[in-house]
Amino acid sequence: MSMEHEQINDRSVAFCIRGTKMTGRMLAKAMQAFLKKLKNPKSEHGEQSLKSLTKDGASLADIEISGDNIGTFKKTARKYNVDFALKCDKSENPPKWIVFFKSRDDKALQAAFNEYSKITLKHKNVKPSMLTKLRDLKELVKNALAPAKNRNRGGHEL
Repeated sequence: MSMEHEQINDRSVAFCIRGTKMTGRMLAKAMQAFLKKLKNPKSEHGEQSLKSLTKDGASLADIEISGDNIGTFKKTARKYNVDFALKCDKSENPPKWIVFFKSRDDKALQAAFNEYSKITLKHKNVKPSMLTKLRDLKELVKNALAPAKNRNRGGHEL
């Protein structure tokens, strides 16, 4: 009897619904949605671990990038729905980042890298910030000669 009880516990699933008035139709719709989700589990997209990326048995490719703008790369890769895994190679100075991706995502990754490189180049060619300009101007004003004071109020200095 205990063996059957363990098998039932292994196959049971928690199902929770919140609602003020529970009708039969509401329960039926919730059960249908739940069963649909069980049949078609949503696969992970975006950044993943290397183990979950190789789980499907797909072949992987990799590319090295610099670690300056990893956040920009992640944002761009998510935009193009690329499944990728990042690994840091700290043996070099500065450390290199290796991006692993499924080879079937090659076209999407190429588009993502094109956009990423445009963004990176755009950030390098940006004008200095206004705060930096203001600090420089403050230093110039400090170092400038103080104007001579005119003791004859209203008179001209020769």
